[in-house]
Amino acid sequence: MLVHAHPDDESIGTGATMAKYAAEGARVTLVTCTLGELGEIIPPSLAHLADGDGARLGEYRIGELDAACAALGVTDHRFLGGPGRWRDSGMMGTPGNDDPRCFWRADVDTAARVLLDVIAEVRPQVLVTYDANGFYGHPDHIQAHRVAWRAFELSAGLSAGLSAAGPSKFYATAARESDQVTTEIDAEAYFGRKLDAMRAHATQITVDPPFFALSNGMRQRASGTEYYTLLAGTVDPRGQGYRENDLFAQ
Repeated sequence: MLVHAHPDDESIGTGATMAKYAAEGARVTLVTCTLGELGEIIPPSLAHLADGDGARLGEYRIGELDAACAALGVTDHRFLGGPGRWRDSGMMGTPGNDDPRCFWRADVDTAARVLLDVIAEVRPQVLVTYDANGFYGHPDHIQAHRVAWRAFELSAGLSAGLSAAGPSKFYATAARESDQVTTEIDAEAYFGRKLDAMRAHATQITVDPPFFALSNGMRQRASGTEYYTLLAGTVDPRGQGYRENDLFAQ
């Protein structure tokens, strides 16, 4: 199960991993916490989606996410609490942070128990989200970590029936060069699917293989190898410097 903040985060950071495990027969569940109502729209042809409140963009991004999941072979996707339960909070320090409807202001325990219901249904072995800084400091990414971590804790403290079925490993996405990386997933065979999924998020991403750019126009290199840090659970005990190559490794 992957817990992401906005539509497009799943494709950029974990798309190849998701496509690999889906193709190998694993049940891959994606939980997205907001509709991404405050995303900046790149193509002029879609500028009409900017309506001030973000409602039109959020609705449109539901369709983008559906198309991205189809490209990745992921058939189980839900919005946390249903579409629009919590709104995009915008970048740190922007007015969107003050909206009482935004995810940044959600009660962590409340949101975690909503996620726990999904965990109880799906019974994932592995939970993936961001680190405590939300990878790059976005409020919704930080909150996704807090909510997922709390749900992970709660899943271990419930009745024996669910406790036995709760996730045994908790991962955060990581940068390639980080010395905190414990796990490296080679999903280069699914790089094309990742690029297709990124293209599906046309309001947010421009794709020019092997590069992509967000609304700031800065080119970044996309990759079919993705990196993670194990925050809870047992890492393959082969000694310092060894990186797992499987999220399900024990």
